Amino acid sequence: MIFTTNKLCCAAVLAWSLGSSPALAALAVGAATPDFSTEAARAGQAFRFSLKETLSKGPVVLYFYPKAFTSGCTKEAHNFAEATPKFSALGATVVGISNDDIETLKKFSVEACRDKFAVAADSGARIMKLYDAALWLKPDMADRISYVISPEGKVLYVHASLSPDQHVENTLKAVEQWRATNPTR
Repeated sequence: MIFTTNKLCCAAVLAWSLGSSPALAALAVGAATPDFSTEAARAGQAFRFSLKETLSKGPVVLYFYPKAFTSGCTKEAHNFAEATPKFSALGATVVGISNDDIETLKKFSVEACRDKFAVAADSGARIMKLYDAALWLKPDMADRISYVISPEGKVLYVHASLSPDQHVENTLKAVEQWRATNPTR
């Protein structure tokens, strides 16, 4: 009986951990990305962000993060800010997205993003649901998922990890690979 109970507990923990894994929820490489527009902020200024319009300029690194001004999200924003010139040199645009309100994002875009890239407001978690980027246990909050999206609106790369580490490094490599095969775009 104890062995059976332990097996059931292990199975339940495994099922829960797999169900909460962001990698299982993310859009797949090659998938078409849903278009959207929403309020965003860069350097403390609000504006209307359009994915379609931004993709017309080159690839987009769209990264979802749980909440502005938390330690992991601030660290990730600092890392993207430091790498933004490298992304820009490759023709890519970085955009963060969370369920924070626009007033919070105006401040976050200055303090954490260091005026380098935009952060978009996902009021009502509408966009994160379209991108399968909502936390499994808290669907009104974004999971930490980074997408590299081609100018054609296809997923080129996905990095899903609750740790902010490796999102910038891996998405930069994906953009570099895209650029190597698309030198004139």
